[in-house]
Amino acid sequence: MKKDEQTPKKFRSLTEAHLFFDLPEPKHPLISLINEAHSFMPDDKLHRRHVLGFYKISYKPKLSGKIEYGQDYYDFDQGGLLFAAPGQIMGGKGSEDSACSQFSLFIHPDFFLGYPLAKKIKKFGFFSYSIKETLHLSEEEKNTVLSLFNFIENELNARIDDFSHDVIISQLELLFNYANRFYKRQFITRKALGSNLLEKFETLLDAYFKDDLSAELGLPSVSYFADQLNLSASYLTDMLRSLTGQSTQQHIHDRLIVEAKQILSTTNLSVGEVAYALGFEHSQSFSNLFKTKTSISPLEFRKSFN
Repeated sequence: MKKDEQTPKKFRSLTEAHLFFDLPEPKHPLISLINEAHSFMPDDKLHRRHVLGFYKISYKPKLSGKIEYGQDYYDFDQGGLLFAAPGQIMGGKGSEDSACSQFSLFIHPDFFLGYPLAKKIKKFGFFSYSIKETLHLSEEEKNTVLSLFNFIENELNARIDDFSHDVIISQLELLFNYANRFYKRQFITRKALGSNLLEKFETLLDAYFKDDLSAELGLPSVSYFADQLNLSASYLTDMLRSLTGQSTQQHIHDRLIVEAKQILSTTNLSVGEVAYALGFEHSQSFSNLFKTKTSISPLEFRKSFN
């Protein structure tokens, strides 16, 4: 393969993406909806790895990413949604995002400027999920999603007027809110997987301190455990929160306090030495976390324990 074919293609604008994929010029410079029933994209370009300069939401009628529990499939089979944020690398042969889509929605971040959704969109964790963490839809959910895509398509194909931007923004926010709800449902229907995930996470957390990885890697991080579990950090956090009400970071902090109490109560190490043993670079950071979690300082804990 040629070097230029290996290097991801960077799309800074929707127009660049449309031109590359042999699509008609977008009707709006900041948002476009590709109905692939009415368009054709060459396979060689579709499979080319590329870096987005905009948000992308795709509905795919067929997915290959089902998760099996024992002999049963718990996910629905009505297709699903994939989300990607600016800066993500997409495409490549065999990747789920290069499979056939029914709808693909491209939205440049500037489209949200001046609207509360510009800030709110950053809070939707699913834009940071990996491709394998696709949202699988039920029949009812699929119909809801497709109705919103159709509405946006009709609005973009209609004459643009003073109200078009507001109307499309409201439909996008509705789509994101529904996606958030449907992902919460998916965490529930994958509860068996989630419980197994929680057990694996706790085992990894135990091993981190037992094997003294803090000396080598520093403080345990969300990204470390996500990598070990082959998940995105956002998906891991959202899954744990659905099961326990706490994020990955909160679990890590709670375990750090447990370890700190054990060291403070059984050794004569100074607060700085305890902080270093746990992976903190600065003892003040450790003291601040300890006091936030326990309402007392590490030294006060040691005195009260003794």
